[in-house]
Amino acid sequence: MSKNLVIVESPAKAKTIQKYLGKDFEVKSSFGHIRDLPKKGMGIDLKTFTPDYEVSADKKKLVTELKAAVKKAEIVWLASDEDREGEAIAWHLAQELKLKEENTKRIVFHEITKNAILKAIENPRKIDQNLVNAQQARRVLDRIVGFEMSPVLWKKVKTGLSAGRVQSVAVRLVVEREQEIRNFKPTSTYKVEGTFLNAEKQEIAAKLKKDFAQEKEAEAFLEKSQNTEFKVLNVEKKPGTRSASAPFTTSTLQQEASNRLGYNVTSTMRIAQRLYEEGYITYMRTDSVNLSQDAISAAKDFIEKEFGAEYSSPRNYTTKSASAQEAHEAIRPTDFGVKTIGDAQLNKLYQLIYKRTLASQMANAKIEKTVIEIGNSALPSHFEAQGEVIVFDGFLKVYGISKTEEDDEENNEKLLPKVNVGEVLSYKKITATEKFTKPAARYTEAALVRKLEELGIGRPSTYAPTIQTIQNRGYVDKREILPQEREIVKLSLGKSGLKKEVLTEKFGGDKNKFVPTDIGEVVNEFLINNFNEILDYGFTAKVEQDFDDIANGSEKWKETLKHFYDNFHPKIEDVEEHADRATGERLLGVDSKSGKNVYARMGRYGAMIQIGENDDEEKPTYASLLPTQNINTISFEEALELFKIPFDLNEFQGKPVSVGVGRFGPYVKWGDAFISIGRGTDPFSVTQEVAENFIKEKIEADAPIATYKGEPVTKGTGRFGPFVKYKDLYVNVPKKYDFDNLSQGDIEELISAKLEKEANRYIQQWEKEKISIENGRWGPFIKFGKGMFKIPKKEDGSKYEAEELQTVSLDEVKKWITDQDKTAFAEKKKPAAKKTVAKKPATKKK
Repeated sequence: MSKNLVIVESPAKAKTIQKYLGKDFEVKSSFGHIRDLPKKGMGIDLKTFTPDYEVSADKKKLVTELKAAVKKAEIVWLASDEDREGEAIAWHLAQELKLKEENTKRIVFHEITKNAILKAIENPRKIDQNLVNAQQARRVLDRIVGFEMSPVLWKKVKTGLSAGRVQSVAVRLVVEREQEIRNFKPTSTYKVEGTFLNAEKQEIAAKLKKDFAQEKEAEAFLEKSQNTEFKVLNVEKKPGTRSASAPFTTSTLQQEASNRLGYNVTSTMRIAQRLYEEGYITYMRTDSVNLSQDAISAAKDFIEKEFGAEYSSPRNYTTKSASAQEAHEAIRPTDFGVKTIGDAQLNKLYQLIYKRTLASQMANAKIEKTVIEIGNSALPSHFEAQGEVIVFDGFLKVYGISKTEEDDEENNEKLLPKVNVGEVLSYKKITATEKFTKPAARYTEAALVRKLEELGIGRPSTYAPTIQTIQNRGYVDKREILPQEREIVKLSLGKSGLKKEVLTEKFGGDKNKFVPTDIGEVVNEFLINNFNEILDYGFTAKVEQDFDDIANGSEKWKETLKHFYDNFHPKIEDVEEHADRATGERLLGVDSKSGKNVYARMGRYGAMIQIGENDDEEKPTYASLLPTQNINTISFEEALELFKIPFDLNEFQGKPVSVGVGRFGPYVKWGDAFISIGRGTDPFSVTQEVAENFIKEKIEADAPIATYKGEPVTKGTGRFGPFVKYKDLYVNVPKKYDFDNLSQGDIEELISAKLEKEANRYIQQWEKEKISIENGRWGPFIKFGKGMFKIPKKEDGSKYEAEELQTVSLDEVKKWITDQDKTAFAEKKKPAAKKTVAKKPATKKK
């Protein structure tokens, strides 16, 4: 029997730590938090701001196992991560497992290495209640904001929506950037570039120092250049240096992994978590760039041995962010001797961390920059050529140079030939090209993280879940923006004279960048109009500072929450009572056929066009927008085109065929079957031949693959993965089966197991009332509509057996439901009669 029980939050971490501890230690995992706020209901006493934590159903068995292990151990070591979340996990374990303070020790380490763990065991401490309270304050405040704001969105915008303190601000950033792009008015200038030749016919590419606003100015300059003798007016050589970047923080790792590896934020954090848990890197949630003295010494020894003493330059970096208090060290390798890892995916990110850390401890790169000025005193402006030579590579030997999309693509500096002042050059070609200004770029995941960090919004642990949430909610997506075309003028001066061309360039296209959806824009506008303070960047950053103050012990968490709630809740009540419903409605014009107004707006199933008023005797007509369209940018003409959908094609195999657009995108309808044709497909491009191909694919996919008791069995893939279908029964196919090659035996096994499970599912069922008592994975539960409710314990504290539940009355079950949700059986209020508001006559589009 082990005298010591170590509890960590991850099984991978447990496995790694077990290797370093002897037989006197048993390491177990809590699999994250063992308890949290309840999923149903607020779970907070809003008078005292006391949370009502509960052990989730899927953790009850685990908690029982941990309690048994605690009884056998003399000392319990709580070894969850060293940040606020980890401290809260340790506190919840201590509370739920009823650990005694005298035999409970809290240990933290920044890396999972033998030395770090043994050192931590030598230096235990108590649970830091200030860190726990900071985590509780964040959790409670975010629950209050989400639970109170989200129902307002359901009433005023659309059911199923959600709001959050950080997620809504992230959406605001994306929406405001899109609005900035829409409102941007490009201006053009003429940029002049020349290619010159020296006596040895070596080329020198140069740019004119001045841009011209007008074509005629650029043309006049080229005409003047035609018979001008160009000379080297000046040659300047400047020594310079390039320094390595600081070691990685969470956000800089996410940004660099995006730029260099193309990883999204969630993937980066998932891989980094594995690297940490397997002992390869230090803790990956940090906003510190500091390195320990041990790490600096180890890097120095490695660099001197591997590259030479001239490459070593030990240094420590200081964190600019005032809020960087939780973590003690940047992300770095735990052992510089481990150059690569066997797992290819892990190795890519490891190499990035490894090289960045080494580079941070290496000497600056030395460069020599050359600037050549070319021109003639008769010309109003001169050309400039720039180039550079790396004299000593320094840190570049390890890390290299990477350019981001924000680097000026025109500033690629090249090696220049040797020339002397006064040397005559001939021009090979001089061009003046019309260039348009560009709006700010849409956010990539990495750029959004950088902006959130810059504004002081969120902390290292929140970036990845925030970005995942705003996509899951459908507020932003990464759909492709197709480029537009415009004409540009290019003037070229060669030995044969001046030539003018009108060229076409594409602009405005984008891939893999965040674009707000229609619902994202409507929700954002509603929240800004009604909860401006919550979405204010300064306010959100101030809340983060409050959490930091709580963690430092300088602020009381419940007082902070009370101050926030006293201002927040009255606003909720006011908006619920007085705010108008939000639809994002835009008046586009008047339909010439009906004389009725045409609107773009959000409807129950998404963005749509509406002809007519809601209170007209004759009901309005509607058309869904295509996935590439937006209610804020669709034109009147494009809107009317949508009413040509659905359109009919010729029959196929005796059934009518049509093409339409629904809530899930474009489709082909064949008889009663709806066949999705992909969100990116333009429905107007679907011909008879294309439609028939989709239908044939559907027929092939729906063909029976077997029979069961004389009935056909088909298969498919749905939102929950692969399945087989028998009658009206959908049966999930686990990974252990070869889905592409299911045998008759496999099919019979799957269906019979599902039928048996369904037969044992209900203990009691009242179909009319939509109430049932069912057997679940963790025991019996009550289902009412789509909601699930607990079965209370009997008066003596024991649980009901299944046999006893078979005789419980409907009234008793209803009482159990009401005890958990007072409004469960309350009559739903009828919606208030809509007030008829006189509409202003639409202005006719010119």
